[in-house]
Amino acid sequence: MPTEMLLNNTPLCLNFLIACDINHACDYVSMGLIDRMMKQFDDDVGRLRDGLLPENLAYWYGKIIAEAIEMAPPWLHDKIKVNQDPILPMRFDLDISKRAVKYFIIATDNNMSDMPKTTQLYFLKVQQMLSSEMDKSFV
Repeated sequence: MPTEMLLNNTPLCLNFLIACDINHACDYVSMGLIDRMMKQFDDDVGRLRDGLLPENLAYWYGKIIAEAIEMAPPWLHDKIKVNQDPILPMRFDLDISKRAVKYFIIATDNNMSDMPKTTQLYFLKVQQMLSSEMDKSFV
């Protein structure tokens, strides 16, 4: 007997499909498709979730802050800081001077294409909040 399972010179999986009526065969084929779709969905959600992990956000904040400090004039270097809350690791306190906001926004824009999609959305929201705070100061 050959190593692969044959029944009347037909592979066993084909015998299963032949033995079932057409509706069951479609169910068997669609289950494989559904399994692959669920695996892809699980992978996509995992990548999205990873983009919002506190460690990843801390990395991007560090990179953006370092670039903003590099662009800013020397007297603003100590006015650009971010602190991660030790108890709530998803909370970041951005301590930045109004004069340094433009450097932070430029640095964020420069790094946007390298970020995962969810991290991009997060920093777009940060930029939106900074802009609204800046607009309040002009009123």
